[in-house]
Amino acid sequence: MGDHAARVVIPWERVGDTVTSKVDRREANVLRGLVGQVEGMLRARQDATPQDELAELTGIRTGMSTAPEDPILSRLLPDFHRLDRGDGEPSKEERDSAAALRSLHEPELLDLKTGVAGVVLDTCPPEGGTIRLSLEQAESWLSAVNDVRLALGTTLGVTEDMPEELPPDDPRSPHLGVYQWLTWLQEHLVLALSGDDELP
Repeated sequence: MGDHAARVVIPWERVGDTVTSKVDRREANVLRGLVGQVEGMLRARQDATPQDELAELTGIRTGMSTAPEDPILSRLLPDFHRLDRGDGEPSKEERDSAAALRSLHEPELLDLKTGVAGVVLDTCPPEGGTIRLSLEQAESWLSAVNDVRLALGTTLGVTEDMPEELPPDDPRSPHLGVYQWLTWLQEHLVLALSGDDELP
């Protein structure tokens, strides 16, 4: 799957306020499957949030106060307050601040991320075919594809110095091809939105 996906060319074309492309069934299945998995993880996080009786009274939604233990969710939902000072353990005040900020902002971030995933699932034809996006939808695609890249990159342990190809017996090898394909897809969608047709 990965080798095929890495070679597939998905040209994006912008005409006015519309961005179009085409995908075949296999490409659509890969993309929809990955986006659906990420969306499912994010919705599970939403569903696990304790009910807040004060939210209805104040109109302020609150979320989890602790960071996700899952490394993928932790990457997608990072702390809103830096705790890695490099000079020892954070103070109680810093931990409390991080917890309060997460509780306040995570619901909105989850809404945003599940929302852009939903746009991809709504506009990517399951059987393949033409993708036709408004500029707003295209921006949602960029965000959703980036989330999938972050999730897959975390799973694969992608680093800046990782080679473009892994040994055939490395179990990560085919999945790295998918990661590279997503990177290519994202880069060319950025170029289409900016009106530039070619990578430098």
